[in-house]
Amino acid sequence: MALPQCHVQDAKGVDVTVNGDTTHVSVCADTPLLYVLRNDLQLKGTRFGCGTGSCGSCTVLVDDQAVQSCTTPLWSVAGKAITTIEGLGTPDAPHPVQQAFLDEQAAQCGYCINGMMMTLTGLLKKNPSPSDEELCLALDRHLCRCGTHMRILKAARRVIANIPQAQP
Repeated sequence: MALPQCHVQDAKGVDVTVNGDTTHVSVCADTPLLYVLRNDLQLKGTRFGCGTGSCGSCTVLVDDQAVQSCTTPLWSVAGKAITTIEGLGTPDAPHPVQQAFLDEQAAQCGYCINGMMMTLTGLLKKNPSPSDEELCLALDRHLCRCGTHMRILKAARRVIANIPQAQP
């Protein structure tokens, strides 16, 4: 995907809040969020896959909603909270979704997994106990060429089973 053409006088930049830190990036406001995350902020966990929003590798959370960052213009996320895979957890204290994917060995090549974890995290923020149908529908836009779908679903179900359910 080609970067949008932007004249220097148009590149005023945008303030973005990524993983809790607010930063000013001086790029054209139409620049895809993916490019800003990877090139300007050096957050390489968000992957470039198809560039058309079809594979899910570039998924991040914007105000806890899963979005494909390759088709999200920077101007549309100004003033919103962006969370990337780097903002979920750490190697020493992984997020429960990350831990479940590790426990179930849900990644083979690992290229699609970050986007899937972000989508699952967004789903669980909205609905902590989704049905299998809701889970599969949420992950439907993600392409895994290695074929670890069954392990991915097993990891997702593990997270769902370990979420404390609200008492009536």
